[in-house]
Amino acid sequence: MSHLVHGMGLEPVTPDWSPIVAGELTEPLAQLDQVSPRGRTASEVRVLWRSPRPMSAAALVRVDETNLFVKRHHERVRTAARLEIEHRFGDHLRTHGVATPVSRRSPSGESVARVGPYLYEFFDVARGRDLYRDVPSWYPYAKPEHARSAGAALAHLHRAAASFDEPASSPAVLLDAVSLADADDPRAALAALLSARPGLARALEPYTSLETVPRVLAEPLARARATTRALTRQWTHGDWHPSNLTWDPSRDEVREVLDLGLANRTFALHDLALAVERATIDWLDVAGCGAVSVDWASLDALLEGYSHVSPLLAAGRRALAAVLPVAHVDFALSEIEYFGDVLGDAATRDLAYHGYLLGHVTFFDSPLGTELLEHVASS
Repeated sequence: MSHLVHGMGLEPVTPDWSPIVAGELTEPLAQLDQVSPRGRTASEVRVLWRSPRPMSAAALVRVDETNLFVKRHHERVRTAARLEIEHRFGDHLRTHGVATPVSRRSPSGESVARVGPYLYEFFDVARGRDLYRDVPSWYPYAKPEHARSAGAALAHLHRAAASFDEPASSPAVLLDAVSLADADDPRAALAALLSARPGLARALEPYTSLETVPRVLAEPLARARATTRALTRQWTHGDWHPSNLTWDPSRDEVREVLDLGLANRTFALHDLALAVERATIDWLDVAGCGAVSVDWASLDALLEGYSHVSPLLAAGRRALAAVLPVAHVDFALSEIEYFGDVLGDAATRDLAYHGYLLGHVTFFDSPLGTELLEHVASS
């Protein structure tokens, strides 16, 4: 059976990138000096499992007697410099008490291997159980206890990350950011993004974006900006959901934090808003039930867990509610660029534009969306 991955809904789809095979790993392993003294042949590398995550190729592999996790990226999606920042961020988090897999490095310190247009990174296998590895990325928590532990773990990550002093990565494909959320003039900010990112401009050409996007986003962006202008900017995870965590099933607790690929300098409430948006609101089952639903128990548990470590006062709750409708905006734009310009997938680009970028904003004007915002602000 061919390898399928998670798509934008619940049905598995053909992957964007070819699955990793053992034979391709000999050269990148050698570049990072992850080889035995006698060298290594492709037959000594085995693929044990391939990840169903869609936007890069990833696999669990056995190299001699060691299991490693490998990810392969195309150079149009990631640069070596950006991956190295992610690895330094992981080092920083571990130094400050947040468990995250160790990136393998050569003796001279390189952590990224290049073969043609592809970049490879290798990690030690995360401890704990990957309970959500076969679950679509933004699917809700299996139980409120998981959400509560995830909230506490996110607050611990924010505390640890506060002293990471790397400047923000520039907006790019498949990267979280707050360039529009931080802008006093969303129209000017969007124009600047299109000028700096010709791939995004090409992907948005079919839409009247300089008119539609600011019209839909201007008011919710202004509300968010008014409440978050003074908040400290710091590095955050950028993609907090249960399948980016490993677990201790006996205690329903987070064991390790996975995947820093979207991490960037934003602000803690933005990251918490993403955690609410991505795993307590069920966007993926619209085709099955015809409507978005909210997992109220997990929402409350997530916020309780976070507040237990970093208390959310009334002003923080109101600010979180203001950020929620637009927390996804910069990443949605980066997805549109990915699908439209990198992959040339017009159908999924349209879904990212209408259903994600604009659709998630307008959901919060619906009765359920308004109820959710009121609940977050007043809980």
